[in-house]
Amino acid sequence: MKKVQFFGMITAIFIFLLALYLPNSFYELFITKERLNNTAASLNPETFQGTLLQSKMLKDPKFLPIFGSSELARRDPFHPSRFFMGEKDEFTPYLIGRGGSQSLVHFLDLASLGDGIKNRKIVFVLSPQWFIPHGIDDTHFSPNYSALQTYSFVFNNTIDISVKRQIAKRLLTLSIIKKDTLLVTQLKSFISNNKKIKFEAMAEKPLAYTYFKILEKKDLFDTVIMDPDKNFRLKKSKYEDLSWDRVAQVADKMGQRESTSNHFGIINKYYKKHIQNRLLALKNYKHDSNYGVSPEYDDLQMVLALLKKEHTKALFISVPVNGPWYDYAGFPKEGREVYYKKVKKQIEDAGFQVADFSSHEYDEFFLKDTIHLGWKGWVYVDQSLNKFYSVNRTAPTASLNHRYQ
Repeated sequence: MKKVQFFGMITAIFIFLLALYLPNSFYELFITKERLNNTAASLNPETFQGTLLQSKMLKDPKFLPIFGSSELARRDPFHPSRFFMGEKDEFTPYLIGRGGSQSLVHFLDLASLGDGIKNRKIVFVLSPQWFIPHGIDDTHFSPNYSALQTYSFVFNNTIDISVKRQIAKRLLTLSIIKKDTLLVTQLKSFISNNKKIKFEAMAEKPLAYTYFKILEKKDLFDTVIMDPDKNFRLKKSKYEDLSWDRVAQVADKMGQRESTSNHFGIINKYYKKHIQNRLLALKNYKHDSNYGVSPEYDDLQMVLALLKKEHTKALFISVPVNGPWYDYAGFPKEGREVYYKKVKKQIEDAGFQVADFSSHEYDEFFLKDTIHLGWKGWVYVDQSLNKFYSVNRTAPTASLNHRYQ
């Protein structure tokens, strides 16, 4: 009887360890195309703070991953996820990010995907307000932090050690990281020559790796087994079959109807809630602001280095601010221009494309509020995505009106 119990216990342990250490590629077999379609526009944090669904998605060229932040949630009829839903379309946008998802957050995500991004087309949406003097802080980093992706970064041996050191230094300044002593030891080992720290990291590495595998299985449970997006549906845009010029005209008219309460082109709901009763107090409140100096440029550089190493084909979208509003708020125009030129040069120097919309600061209805894309802005972005995805493909593509490229 004792032998049977012992054998049963050993078998249970074996099965547990087998399930724990099986590679994620095995579990990807259970993820259907329908599951990915339901997830593509849901903006569920469990999805983009994990790795399993993203890894599976990257293996299907029909999906175009779009990394961004809060603008992704502005899903009006011209938003890519609603605009590219018809059977005629060649790709499905896959949204990754939410408010506070900046370069450092996306770096950890991209690093966790390994060679899944090799030679892969992706889109990266840049927001000027990321580039403030102190960069991303705990308030914005913590809600978007993924322990799984960070441990994956630690155990990704293909990342250049100089990049690892810089990211490790950056992470060790954040409070949520400091709470994980196991992770702190591993990160310190990248930047320290102290033999004691090196030894501790080596001794704890098996434990850290086991925790990493447990996080992977939690990701499997949260995103695949529980299937939180199974009931998510997005309404298809009714304008996708129109010509680009006609779509832009419709966007103009919609913007006019929905921003009648102000002359800044800001949607009525936002203006009445956040600005109307404080308008006088907000005059020149950004007079000493600047987007030209920020740790965010270094974080972005790490993203560029990672993408370059993996030969990723990336398109960066440079979003402008609302010119009339920023003028009213006193943000110096030259300070905005410094950012636009600096970030464009940084990306192009790394060998990547930039869809630069900085010249559209004063275009009516390009933005939906003070900083977020909406209405006609999405039309420009849609055309850029369509062109970017279609380049070097055998299928013919529609010519685009140069005015919107």
